[in-house]
Amino acid sequence: MSALHRDRHVVIGRVQGVGFRPFVFRLATQHALSGFVLNAPEGVVIEVQAKERSPLDAFAADLIDTLPPLAMIVEHSRESVPPVPEETGFAIRATVAGQGHHVLVSPDVATCPDCLADMADPTNRRFRYPFTNCTNCGPRYTITKRLPYDRATTSMACFPLCPDCEREYEDPMDRRFHAQPNACPVCGPKVWLAGRKGKTLAEGPKAVERAAKALASGKILALKGLGGFHLAADALNHAAVAELRRRKKRPSKPLAVMVPDLETLSLLADVPPEEAAMLSGRERPIVLVDLRPGSPLSPDVSPDTVQLGAMLPYTPLHHVLLREMCNLSGGPAVLVMTSGNLSSEPISLGNREAFGRLGSIADLFLFHNRDILVRTDDSVVRFLRPEPGEANLQFLRRARGFTPAPVFLPSKGPSVLGVGPELKNTVCLTKGDQAFLSQHIGDMQNMETAAFHKEVIAHLECILQVKPELVVADLHPDYLSTRYALEESGLPVKRLQHHFAHVFAALADNRLMEPVLGLTLDGSGYGEDGTIWGGEFLYVDPARLVMRRVGHFSQVRLPGGEAAIRQPWRMALAYLRAMGRDPLSEGWDWLKGHEQEAGLVAAMLDKGVNSPRTTSCGRLFDAVSAVLGVCTRISYEGQAAIMLEHVRDAAAQDGYRCGARESGGMLELDTLDLFGQAADDALRGVPASVASGRFHKGLSTGLAQAAGTLCNRFGTKHVVLSGGVFLNKILCSNMVSMLNRLGITIIMHKYEPPGDGCISLGQAFFGQLSILAEANAD
Repeated sequence: MSALHRDRHVVIGRVQGVGFRPFVFRLATQHALSGFVLNAPEGVVIEVQAKERSPLDAFAADLIDTLPPLAMIVEHSRESVPPVPEETGFAIRATVAGQGHHVLVSPDVATCPDCLADMADPTNRRFRYPFTNCTNCGPRYTITKRLPYDRATTSMACFPLCPDCEREYEDPMDRRFHAQPNACPVCGPKVWLAGRKGKTLAEGPKAVERAAKALASGKILALKGLGGFHLAADALNHAAVAELRRRKKRPSKPLAVMVPDLETLSLLADVPPEEAAMLSGRERPIVLVDLRPGSPLSPDVSPDTVQLGAMLPYTPLHHVLLREMCNLSGGPAVLVMTSGNLSSEPISLGNREAFGRLGSIADLFLFHNRDILVRTDDSVVRFLRPEPGEANLQFLRRARGFTPAPVFLPSKGPSVLGVGPELKNTVCLTKGDQAFLSQHIGDMQNMETAAFHKEVIAHLECILQVKPELVVADLHPDYLSTRYALEESGLPVKRLQHHFAHVFAALADNRLMEPVLGLTLDGSGYGEDGTIWGGEFLYVDPARLVMRRVGHFSQVRLPGGEAAIRQPWRMALAYLRAMGRDPLSEGWDWLKGHEQEAGLVAAMLDKGVNSPRTTSCGRLFDAVSAVLGVCTRISYEGQAAIMLEHVRDAAAQDGYRCGARESGGMLELDTLDLFGQAADDALRGVPASVASGRFHKGLSTGLAQAAGTLCNRFGTKHVVLSGGVFLNKILCSNMVSMLNRLGITIIMHKYEPPGDGCISLGQAFFGQLSILAEANAD
């Protein structure tokens, strides 16, 4: 008789709520093994037994190579353990509770093809049911209170399973085995349509039908989604889109649209293969694509750019609604699908909250009674093509579909919390060698967003079951995130300058510990010298925690602080005054109607009153946009730069000069001279499109040459490109091409945006390195 052999496996990663245990059950059965599998605090524990070693080895190989679609293994251990002689068969055992865990929560996932087939089958009990899901799809993060991920710890706890759903839930061979959101029309969540006064107008399928009819007639709908509410309108109806903008007080910022399929989107925009794959993948973010000339889309959807933010449906409710829209029109269905909030507030979460906050915007409300526990906006991505044949994914906003997937750090370390910046805030909590970057939180400029910020921190600590040892915050003394760290966290606090945090974020998600030159370009960040930085060359050696500012843009004044950001003409005036010119006597069209105010601004600049010094690259773009007459006032962040990029003539061959000189021990990029050339072209009547092309090319060339000089000086071949300015597709692509030709290795963000959404990751990584450095010094 052969001796028995038994192995114990512990699997850590995204292995709960993704069909992992039934996968193990089927695998063990396939290899004729006895044993068990269960969820435990340390991960998924598997014990398998056989008379020979070969089936155990085959099982171990298949365990790694044939994972379920949503599973991800981070760590795996295997050891021999004493056999159990009387054991027969393989069992799925109940979850073992305990303190601490090493399990990852799955992000929310788009409806899978199998569930869509169930919904499309009139004989299936889930026909058109808007909450259909299985272990391969559906809500995860947004319905999870805490781990372990069991139905009782989700917002599905209040929906007892009917006998049919319970049979699926208990059957290891069913794809809905232990699918925690499993439901059907008998036992699951319901949907209903309400009017502005709260009266229920229809329920179930009739509610969706009436919502579709209302949208088709030009009404605005508040729709409860996966991570919060959307505001929806017919994107082909110009009057409906204009009214949505008026009510939401969002005059110009681009709006995203949802279309039922790629075929419909191809009528509106060009959809290359990489974009198509991302649009139809399980994450379903908003993807930026290039609009087709003559598109039937309302011009008010994306007025400042030729790009369109588009997404495909990712919940069953979206699929049912869009199908109804298609049935009504007999043609393409295209819905504006924008966040259900007022400007600067978090996305609405609950039914009562949405009714109170969105009542002045929406005509109707499509509600449901499955609670959303975690607010999560849609993610936004695009593809850069800096070189022929390349397609590099770039995040503009990282949220639904990707959160809370971890960023893996170079090594393990203590838990640190990064509380993020003021604008485009996220938070980040580290655990071992993993950094958990939160979903997009928003601009920390009101108490509602500050409350959301604290809500996200508490939820991350709960689901990760970890308490940070240190908090890292921005240098700016007035940021609400910094105040939270100093006044409410109750933990030791370190401060890290904004632009250095950008560099540490890029180092973290590239798992790089070598010296780099950081090229960080954005609107503003409180500098170590008390001025406003934003066009910076930074040397960082993460292994030795060496950080030096080694270069910057020309300094100019910011007249009126925030007013200069909202009114780019002020920055054009500031640049002209910094050059010793008198804009008021030069006859600028963009100053007409502002003469009196411009005189006051000029006096402020001359006296240095309420005019802090800045090296901001974002304000340089504003100044050029204004002096060329492209944009003199903005209604959303980055509008002047977006419009300047939009008008650019790609055929412009010659770029402006953009030299550099030594100044105060640092390299200064002469952006004053760069601006002056654009201003002179404007006075000569050169078209704004040509001047914009020359400006983009000149700045790119100057930046690349300065980076090459500093890399040689400090002996590094790595350049980090970070900051919101690198959302400018032209500048980013130019820089990649030019630095490649110089033989420089380019370090870009992989898993988070180059803008301020990455700051908390950089803070947390810096904090972890700081604690480790102090421990080694002791």
